[in-house]
Amino acid sequence: MAAVRIDHLVTSGTFSLDGGTWDVENNVWIIGDDTEAIVIDAAHDAQAIAEAVGDRRLIAIVCTHAHDDHVGAAPELAALTGAPILLHPDDDPLWKQTHPDRTLDGPLAHGQRLTVAGIELVVLHTPGHAPGAVCVHAPVLGAVFTGDTLFQGGPGATGRSFSDFPTIIRSIRDQLLTLPPDTTVHTGHGASTTIGTEAPQLQEWIDRGH
Repeated sequence: MAAVRIDHLVTSGTFSLDGGTWDVENNVWIIGDDTEAIVIDAAHDAQAIAEAVGDRRLIAIVCTHAHDDHVGAAPELAALTGAPILLHPDDDPLWKQTHPDRTLDGPLAHGQRLTVAGIELVVLHTPGHAPGAVCVHAPVLGAVFTGDTLFQGGPGATGRSFSDFPTIIRSIRDQLLTLPPDTTVHTGHGASTTIGTEAPQLQEWIDRGH
């Protein structure tokens, strides 16, 4: 039986919120084996993601949050594969801005466990960048998929609607800094990092009372 692996592709498009639009590149993560998989963040290009999934059964499309660059391709990918779209309900208002006529297929909740290729993925609710932001921890793989909650160099942006800096710092403190330091952080944009690499700077912000 093939081992579980993490596949990665980068898709390009735009992010729009609060009247502005920016060009962005997004990381799309696919966790699975040769038989089945889960996609984390269906960004921009459903066809490219479907090709990366291949003939595997797609169990779910997990949205780390509902900013349009992370969910724009989710309905098309769901139509191509039959996979359900899962999102934390606190991000329903953001989802409806992008997909007002598409109902979500299921909720994500803190502590929820998703199974793919014989391993468990644990959902961590990490609000701050968005109210319903989640990270997905794969203990067996020594990895966490953080969306826009944590990047190489610090926390995600909190300067736009639906976001809050003290909240994202609390989420990182309570949900991410408790993970093993060698946990690989696979982000929504840019390079991966580790919890241990990011911890010192994050701890400084926490100690300052943020």
